[in-house]
Amino acid sequence: MKMELWVVGRTTTPYIQSGIDIFSKRIVHYVPFDINVFQDIKTTKSLSEDKQKLMEGQRMLDALQPGDWVVLLDEKGKEYTSREFASYVDKRMVSIARRMIFVVGGPYGFSKAMYDRADEKMSLSKMTFPHEMVRLFFVEQLYRAMTILRGEPYHHD
Repeated sequence: MKMELWVVGRTTTPYIQSGIDIFSKRIVHYVPFDINVFQDIKTTKSLSEDKQKLMEGQRMLDALQPGDWVVLLDEKGKEYTSREFASYVDKRMVSIARRMIFVVGGPYGFSKAMYDRADEKMSLSKMTFPHEMVRLFFVEQLYRAMTILRGEPYHHD
């Protein structure tokens, strides 16, 4: 099984990109992992929020393959502790044959079609964070989950 993080727009803050790169390189020692960046939509001033969500979502829906397990990183999703997330990942790694895709939406969130296609929703926190930081927080937590599963001394309770 392969894990992927799908995001809208490239990460423009250098220190955040540096952190994402560090943890992404660590993750691949445990599981195949990629970050798929979907180009953000230009000239959004002429588009409604719903239209922008629809267009962003359609690009992602078009890139999905049969058998993909889609998890939206969404404020209304289920919250996990780091150990619970590690257990969740462990169970999914056994039960999913193809790709497990975690998705960070665009600035306005997800379209109805994306919600309809999603297999699950997960929240990193009840707080709201900039999308670029969510990327960094997620890859760090995925790395942490891998070290927990291997019994390595990164995570401390």
